[in-house]
Amino acid sequence: MPQNPPEGTPHVMPYLHYEDATAALAFLTSAFGFRERFRLDGPDGRVAHAEVETGDKGVVMLGEPGNEYRNPKHLGAKATSSVYVFVDDVDDHCARAKAAGATVLREPEDQFYGDRNYGAADPEGHEWYFSTHVRDVSMDELGAAMATAG
Repeated sequence: MPQNPPEGTPHVMPYLHYEDATAALAFLTSAFGFRERFRLDGPDGRVAHAEVETGDKGVVMLGEPGNEYRNPKHLGAKATSSVYVFVDDVDDHCARAKAAGATVLREPEDQFYGDRNYGAADPEGHEWYFSTHVRDVSMDELGAAMATAG
């Protein structure tokens, strides 16, 4: 019986739709530091399916699945979802993303839940949040912070 999921594959993976997956792969690797782990080109030369990875457990699938799918930029939406990714040094990561032309939506900032993160958008409008966990926060502290945020 085969392993489910296959070895090296996390149980949950987002799948993002791109109009130009070749450009998206170049951007995701240069701006956000992902590594391309798999790419399958269709007969027309366009990317039918690809996967990028970060760390030892993070995988994002992407491709150009056809005209019935749209990215946020094409829909005219600010965002349809966001992807949250842990990195070793969020400030260095943000600087790399800026240098590669990422649109930074929110500068790195410490959050009440113990992460320091920033937000960025890729050229097709997908929102990404990159984070470094900087302190552990108890459920009581989280509850108190939420109560005062109201």
